[in-house]
Amino acid sequence: MAGEGLFVAALKIAAAVAIGLPLVLYLAQDSLIFYRQPLAEARSAQIARAFPAAQAFALAASDGSQLRGWLVRPHDTGPVPLVLYFGGNAEEVSWMLEAVGDPVRGETPGVAWLLVNYRGYGMSEGAPSESALAGDALALYDHARRLPGIDAGSLFAFGRSLGSGVAVALAAERALRGVVLVNPYDSLVAVARHYYPYLPVSWMLKHRFDSIGRAPALRAPLLCVIAERDEVIPPQHGERLFGAWAGPKRKLLLAGAGHNDGDTAPQFWPEVRAFLAAGVQ
Repeated sequence: MAGEGLFVAALKIAAAVAIGLPLVLYLAQDSLIFYRQPLAEARSAQIARAFPAAQAFALAASDGSQLRGWLVRPHDTGPVPLVLYFGGNAEEVSWMLEAVGDPVRGETPGVAWLLVNYRGYGMSEGAPSESALAGDALALYDHARRLPGIDAGSLFAFGRSLGSGVAVALAAERALRGVVLVNPYDSLVAVARHYYPYLPVSWMLKHRFDSIGRAPALRAPLLCVIAERDEVIPPQHGERLFGAWAGPKRKLLLAGAGHNDGDTAPQFWPEVRAFLAAGVQ
């Protein structure tokens, strides 16, 4: 009888783990997927001094939430192409001003950039979700086309890591001259299965970011940048998305690079510049 009691106790523990762990992860997934990064007012003031060409930007989303970031564009020129930037899950996008904050001497001269923090990130209001970020991307695109000095027919999307899913969702709904995806994934479900093969992630995930499901219908030119030693999103996920993309495409494999250091590779920005230049010819 004692053995039977231990067996029943073990079954109860196993059942509690089997039910409890998926439940905990399901309830915690928003904070795991969207690792919000706030921006203090003092830091915002420092950015304004350090990057005088970066104009503070704000747009009211459909629910009234204020989305905030920066618009960087060349001065005293005709209409220029614009890149809409979508960052990673733990990214406050002001760091990109180091590369693009000077429209003349930056990494992409002659090109405007719209860097806007997701809901709940930086100084943007609201709470992030897949549907909210996709809707905000559409609103940013539609607003960007009306900005003075911007070529409405030359808009690009640049999505990094989590933001690759946002950029792909935008490409499925709006015309883009090109899409740059850095460390992308096929779907968040596939990445979650890699990390949690023992969990029913296909029904647990609320935010699926199914980029590979959209890719066969996308015709915009693609530059897909994959870090060879990506320790966060295994490279095979980006390879699958690249393979499924229907439009013209080019893959840049960054030898030896990890998830967060690809921008420092010597070929990264030259390839991005060349891709943007080809898209506006």
